[in-house]
Amino acid sequence: MNDAAYMDIDHPGVFIKEELEARGWSQRDLAYILGVPEQAVNLIISGKRGVSPEMAKALGEAFDVTPDLFANLQRMFEMAKAREPDPAVGRRARLQSAYPIREMIKRGWLQDTDAALLEAQMAKFFLVANSNEIPHLAHAAKKTDYSDTPPSQLAWLFRVRQIASEMVVPKYSEKALREVLPRLQQLLVDVEEARHVPRLLAECGVRLVFVECLPIAKIDGACMWLNKQTPVIGMSLRHDRVDNFWFVLRHEIEHVLNKDGQDKPIVEDLDAGSEGSELPPHEVAANDAAANFVVARAEMDSFVARKAPFFAERDILGFARRLQIHPGLVVGQIQRRTGRWDLLRRHLVKVRPHVLPGAMIDGWGHVAPVSL
Repeated sequence: MNDAAYMDIDHPGVFIKEELEARGWSQRDLAYILGVPEQAVNLIISGKRGVSPEMAKALGEAFDVTPDLFANLQRMFEMAKAREPDPAVGRRARLQSAYPIREMIKRGWLQDTDAALLEAQMAKFFLVANSNEIPHLAHAAKKTDYSDTPPSQLAWLFRVRQIASEMVVPKYSEKALREVLPRLQQLLVDVEEARHVPRLLAECGVRLVFVECLPIAKIDGACMWLNKQTPVIGMSLRHDRVDNFWFVLRHEIEHVLNKDGQDKPIVEDLDAGSEGSELPPHEVAANDAAANFVVARAEMDSFVARKAPFFAERDILGFARRLQIHPGLVVGQIQRRTGRWDLLRRHLVKVRPHVLPGAMIDGWGHVAPVSL
């Protein structure tokens, strides 16, 4: 029933009064039949009291009709008298239905304000002219196709872009990035050495941003370009382990070196992908580069061939020591190859405490100092 249908709804007392007149009953008669004080009947007929569910059942018995008649009359009357909702309710619902707005406000990505200004903030956040162009919203006129990027991932991606756009780094040099790879590889020996990564990439002109994942986003990293000369790597540290950190980082560096993501950002959920021909060529290349960077493929192949299916901890520690890498990197590669995710997990140490203090971060209790 639409709003107009409620406009002329009378109080149930009007129907009861008409029914009493038709039957020749007085209010006192009805009170006697119902077993209630006469005043209770008078209050209902005068419209000063509503019909409760119990009274609806009693009236139905008294008039030999279904109790729903009185219950529905009362409901429609109350709907007719109810105030119209604030139009902002629908506007906020439209936003929340697509994006985790409350979480974005909590994280400091948006300011908690009225619906109109909130829509304006969202339009600015997504770099569109007005709220009707915000991707994933109903009746949005999308200027760019985001159909294969879920809303929560897209919001995370734009936050990375927003933060990166305000960073100051030297001009990007592909030559410098390639030359820094051996230096990065030297850091694999100790998890604490990850603290040098943000500075080394910044010196190459690569903007590295760490943004905590939004709920259900399932995102590990991303490669995008602010323009053809300005690469950005975003990481979520969703899996806070040394092997995942270095694999994701080198994976995204490979995308930068290959100029992937210049036309459309590449968003990674590495849990959803696996090595194989079903992956796009640029993903296969990035996976190969990352795996070979973490542990040289030939070395890893040889170790697995010699030790599988039993991987003793002393063998893993000796292998890692010989390659001058953290043992967690070896464990991570073995887990990835064999699916034995419970293998020596204590070596998969956390990297976040070491890398975040010197990095541009957003989340984990911190809000990046960027303009909203």
